[in-house]
Amino acid sequence: MPRPKRPRCIISRPIIKEFRPEGVDEKGEVTLSLEEFEAIRLIDFEGLDQSQAAEVMNVSRQTFGRILKIGRFNLSNALVNAYRLKVTGGCYTINGKGQGHGRHGHGGGHGRRGNGSGRGQGKGLCNGKRN
Repeated sequence: MPRPKRPRCIISRPIIKEFRPEGVDEKGEVTLSLEEFEAIRLIDFEGLDQSQAAEVMNVSRQTFGRILKIGRFNLSNALVNAYRLKVTGGCYTINGKGQGHGRHGHGGGHGRRGNGSGRGQGKGLCNGKRN
């Protein structure tokens, strides 16, 4: 049995929950998890490198690379094949202002959380369960 995933830190939930293609019949649906969305946001929108972004999300650089690769594939699959794109789910904790969940003490969202022994104060989903 594989070990459980450690929740990934995300700054906040995205403003939108889904995108739908216009002018075509709905062919299907692709789900982009919140940690995949956050990885794409950090690299492609914020312009961080993978090491910096991995530190923000509190994962290894290799794990971050896997999350980013899957997220980019899901995003491109939805765009190329005109699928509805839903942004939901995943294994994450919230690390942002305005969520009512507090901060993890990252000093502006950067840095490590310590020895990794806790899940922090943020709420999220991990393996289908609320933290």
